[in-house]
Amino acid sequence: MVPAYGFAHLRSRRNHSDVIEYLERIQDTLDPYAGRFVIHGPPAEVVEGTWPGSMVLIEFPSLDDARAWYDSLAYRSILRLRTDHIEGDLLLIEGVGPDYHPAERARKLQAEAGRSSESTT
Repeated sequence: MVPAYGFAHLRSRRNHSDVIEYLERIQDTLDPYAGRFVIHGPPAEVVEGTWPGSMVLIEFPSLDDARAWYDSLAYRSILRLRTDHIEGDLLLIEGVGPDYHPAERARKLQAEAGRSSESTT
């Protein structure tokens, strides 16, 4: 089982009372799914390109846990407290395991490219 993440790119922030309530309540929605904050909105040091806004990264034991959290009644009941006041995007994405090596990914991409060029000739 590999970890999964809820990644949010928040482009606008407003310190509205609803947002404060959301922050006070979100951890209780994460606990049943072993979700934990890894990044929670600090200013980012942008070293390439631009990054308007802030980011949030929440780790879960699996993609199934991340999906179950997002779809849970507890989280759905507070979601509007954030989305009504903060513009942004949220992704659920599977991470990589401890044995991951990017060279293996390169080999797979190279093999796919080879198959693709063979099918067009």
